[in-house]
Amino acid sequence: MKTLGVLGGMSWESTVSYYKLLNDGVRERRGGLHSCPMVMHSVDFAPFAEQMGQNDWESITAGLVKGAMSVEAGGAEALIIATNTMHKAADKVQAAVNIPLLHMADAIAAGAKAVGASSLGLLGTAFTMEQDFLSRPLKENYGLDVMVPDSDGRAMVHRTIFAELCCGKLIDKTREEYIEIIEKIAANGAEAIVLGCTEIGLLVKPEDVSVPLIDTVEAHVELALNYVLK
Repeated sequence: MKTLGVLGGMSWESTVSYYKLLNDGVRERRGGLHSCPMVMHSVDFAPFAEQMGQNDWESITAGLVKGAMSVEAGGAEALIIATNTMHKAADKVQAAVNIPLLHMADAIAAGAKAVGASSLGLLGTAFTMEQDFLSRPLKENYGLDVMVPDSDGRAMVHRTIFAELCCGKLIDKTREEYIEIIEKIAANGAEAIVLGCTEIGLLVKPEDVSVPLIDTVEAHVELALNYVLK
């Protein structure tokens, strides 16, 4: 098995899911006492969140590059950024290391292929929904169309990600609002919904909605396992 580098802590609520699913996946495929070899760099998320609020992506990128170089020095043979939003800096992170970065867009595309979807609804932070660092590679590399909620829906999703989900708060009323947003996007033609923030899958489950969900934690873990175990 190869050793995986993980940039986590953004937030740690979903990094826990990454850690568990990576180890569960290796045990399921290899059996016995096997687990996933990994080197993790887990950050203090508060400064990153503050820098996002200030649109200081230079400082964020510097922190991610530092983490990537750390896991490479620790023996990682591939790297994942265990969050969607931070893929805004993915190209610069990749340029700073000599190991491959396993990109979230490739994981999402694999998830879309698995459910036979060519039109995707995307939920996430405002950065993820309103900028093109995920939607562009999905379109250019895989021919996938991406739609997002209306402005009120985007504001609600962004606010609750930081105020609730990243703080471990799973609130029924918020779940109901997410379901309403998801069903509206589906009614507008989305064939699957990308839970494009790694915390959303903690709140909304496949049985809650009428359209297939692509949980980006699960999809990203699958991409990583395929690399680690090949």
